Amino acid sequence: MSDATGNLGSADLASILKREEQARRNGTGIQAAELQGEWSPQKLWSKGAKQESYSQAKLLQWLNARLSIRCAADGDCANLQVCNSVSLGPLRLRFNGPGRLQGKRPLLCFHFESLTLELSGLSLFQRALPKPKPERTPFFALIAVQQDQWLLARGRGGGLALWRIKKAPD
Repeated sequence: MSDATGNLGSADLASILKREEQARRNGTGIQAAELQGEWSPQKLWSKGAKQESYSQAKLLQWLNARLSIRCAADGDCANLQVCNSVSLGPLRLRFNGPGRLQGKRPLLCFHFESLTLELSGLSLFQRALPKPKPERTPFFALIAVQQDQWLLARGRGGGLALWRIKKAPD
């Protein structure tokens, strides 16, 4: 998956699935502080797919898709702030809400409380979102992370994603 310097190596599916099985069995020890930053999707696999979804990853990169994870404003990493966004030029669509780590694997559980549409940083529209039912709460099952480099996780829907850091925390 990575070389000794932490650079993203060849992300072949077989090695990823092996790493995922180890994470399921033994947990990962991933801590919230390691997740902080702005992540961009690099490689995606749909549920059960044997081949990378190259076109989906490229579309999300073109839309400047970002997953931002931060500790709460008071520095409490037990409570995270999660933002998922896409941009088209100066137009940006953001989903914001709280998150937390749960379990030994762990899961990054989150839900979005608000949807915001911005134009050049100015809010055009903002809407509160309903809280999902507990059995529908989104999550990422964390598989591995190389802090300030890459993040590997499987989503609630079964898709697998490899993100690369775009901006480390301040």
